[in-house]
Amino acid sequence: MGAEVITVSTDTKFVHLAWQREEKMLENVRYPMGSDPTGNLSRLFGVYDEETGLALRGTFIISPGGKLLNSEINFYNLGRNIDELMRKFKANLHLAKHTNEGCPSKWKDEGDKTLTPSAKLVGKVYEALK
Repeated sequence: MGAEVITVSTDTKFVHLAWQREEKMLENVRYPMGSDPTGNLSRLFGVYDEETGLALRGTFIISPGGKLLNSEINFYNLGRNIDELMRKFKANLHLAKHTNEGCPSKWKDEGDKTLTPSAKLVGKVYEALK
């Protein structure tokens, strides 16, 4: 879909290599796994925990122009949902072409009902989605 996926953690590149080699869920991963042992990048994105020296689990969708479109930050022990991430990514692609629309929380793909934000919509979203 035209995205560039990059993972970054405060782990070293050797830890990333071990994860990719040993974890079956990562054996087909072909995107770059960046290392941020100083925490500088993690601090920039607001996910660095000074107390532990680790980064929280942050997921960010950034436009080609460098604009932050979505961010989600989870604690260390909460996994992320790829289906929800893909929904957000597809919604952002849709909204880039249809800037006057809004994608509600149940929006999943092209053709699903969108909303046109306005003062008249306030308190009427349920009815608008029927």
